[in-house]
Amino acid sequence: MIANLLGPRLTAIIVKELWAILRDPRARISLVLPPLIQLLVFAYASTLEVTNVTIGVLDRDGGQWSHEIIQRVAGSPNVKRIVRLDSDAALERAINTQTVIAALRFDSQFSADVSAGRGAVMGAVFDGRKSNAAQIVGGYIDRIVAGVSADIHIARPPPPQGGTNVSYWFNPNLDYLWFTIPSLVVIISLVSSTSVVSQSVAREKELGTYDQLMVSPFRVWEILAGKMVPPVLIGLANASLYVVLNPVLFAVPFRGSLLLFYLSLIVFLIAMSGIGLLVSVVANTQQQAFLGMFALTVPVFLLSGYAAPVDNIPPFLQIVSEANPAKHFLIVTEGLFLKGMPAADVWANTWPMLVIAAVTISLASYLFRSRLE
Repeated sequence: MIANLLGPRLTAIIVKELWAILRDPRARISLVLPPLIQLLVFAYASTLEVTNVTIGVLDRDGGQWSHEIIQRVAGSPNVKRIVRLDSDAALERAINTQTVIAALRFDSQFSADVSAGRGAVMGAVFDGRKSNAAQIVGGYIDRIVAGVSADIHIARPPPPQGGTNVSYWFNPNLDYLWFTIPSLVVIISLVSSTSVVSQSVAREKELGTYDQLMVSPFRVWEILAGKMVPPVLIGLANASLYVVLNPVLFAVPFRGSLLLFYLSLIVFLIAMSGIGLLVSVVANTQQQAFLGMFALTVPVFLLSGYAAPVDNIPPFLQIVSEANPAKHFLIVTEGLFLKGMPAADVWANTWPMLVIAAVTISLASYLFRSRLE
């Protein structure tokens, strides 16, 4: 049935490419095992949380309220241990040697000032070399100190004040896995599919079978389509595995339409396969193709919005990111997983990938045809 639908020649070249990929046992393992390992490693290693931190404490007060703050900091699930410091020099040395990421300093009048209602001041020093982690740890400490301050105000009620009620849409508990796991569907599908297609034409050149393609009855589009179908199928298989494992292992919900997800996924894989095919046509050896894809993968990763929001990068790079299929599909996956993105928004981020696919495949076809001639 598939042969009748695709035609015997296109079916033959697809089967030939699948056999070229699957005949090596190590290649078969590499198509399944690394993506699984990457899913588990990236899910827990690329965390946006800061935990198991070490906090230094220089307590010249030794009173009730400094002890209360220190105990609450020590009891935080994000704090691994407290290091007692005996001098300002020891505090400076602990920060310089990265023994602690932050240090708290209480002067001798801290508890007395709190008890007298004079407004005590607590010092805090953070390691700016780890700017992101230091900001997050600073937030932890701010919340702890605010909790102690609230308890003091309950004991001595202040004048009534307005309050703030905060709610977080789409990720109520701010669980980093709800952001990381949908993004990994994009990144790992990207790597697994492009790594296969980027070797396809280069492998023909290196093995000496490229000339056979030149004299074969296949049309150019049949050759290129046959080389693009296997990586698209591999990407679909990996993405499907992630969709099944995500709610089971990580409890990440999928609130959108599976049909819209797969339609956008296919367009994304075709666009990335077009980029990989373009690299493969230009390269003369598999090593050149590998290095070419490696050189492209890092910018694609950084400009996708996975490592940092696209809005945070310079304007000229934001324009460049519009030519990155991963940027558009990342918006789709996060939207479908976390908020049930409607079809209109999915299409708004899918048609740019269609344009990218058309441009890259057309350019790869032109270069391939020019080499045939």
